[in-house]
Amino acid sequence: MNQFEDMQTFVRIVEAGSITKAAEQQNTVKSAVSRRLTELEKRLKVSLLTRTTRTQTLTENGLSYYQQCLRIIDDVAEVESSIRDDNCALAGNIKLAAPLSFGLEHLGAALQQFNEIHPDIRFDVDFNDRKIDLIEEGFDLAIRISQLTDSSLMARKLTNIHLLLCASPEYLQNYGMPQTPNDLLTGHQRLKYLSEAEQWQFSSTKGDKSLIKVPTVMTSNNGNFLLQAAIKGQGLIMTPDFLCYKAIRLKQLVPVLTEYFTPLKIPAYAIYPQNRHLSQRVRSLIDFLSQYFDEKSYWCVN
Repeated sequence: MNQFEDMQTFVRIVEAGSITKAAEQQNTVKSAVSRRLTELEKRLKVSLLTRTTRTQTLTENGLSYYQQCLRIIDDVAEVESSIRDDNCALAGNIKLAAPLSFGLEHLGAALQQFNEIHPDIRFDVDFNDRKIDLIEEGFDLAIRISQLTDSSLMARKLTNIHLLLCASPEYLQNYGMPQTPNDLLTGHQRLKYLSEAEQWQFSSTKGDKSLIKVPTVMTSNNGNFLLQAAIKGQGLIMTPDFLCYKAIRLKQLVPVLTEYFTPLKIPAYAIYPQNRHLSQRVRSLIDFLSQYFDEKSYWCVN
């Protein structure tokens, strides 16, 4: 009984979408593949797939087993590659999660450069602003822009992100340039990111703190959408510098109340489960991203 071959066959069944197609891809008969799957489920004492005449669906156990099989198969490929290649070329799959706007704006170029160095690495990238459960969903690592509170995760700091308060020249012409935070209470309006706090915090020249609530004219869960609305003069926006830096350099947006508002600094981390073996390919990617983004990133406007 070859457990590794069982894993490879199961992965092929899942990815092919049916036992019939998996058998064709493996150049064998359907009955042999079906028998291997049945014996695998019998040995594991769980059902891996729910099968009908037309469809197959992974069970919860099946999804977990599939994800673990992918990791083991990739690890074996990496070991064989390192033995075969004196330069220890990296190979295999990396499943990565990243915030939508950050990923679309900055991650593509970084991964492309990494692939030029390691062309046998394959990426499975999920762009989503929700908080990913790395273990449950089978991710190798994720990029998270926040203060970390989950002690079950390991983290490597990649860079700092700064939040800036901005408005377009058109908006400021129509509504006036605020000179103090209290000026925001007289006719101004904001564009609010969905999870953003209801109030903005400012500091006086004496160091006194104040909280200002500006009426919201638009709310969205997408930073790119709000950025375009701000450029068109629809409101003030609190936005990360990695998203607004081009608009500021092109003078499409102007930072406001800079004497009263210290740009909020939020770290960006690469995170991964502490109870999982960190493969060399994932470790190399984390090292690369740390150097690529660096402490003072290319989007910094200060």
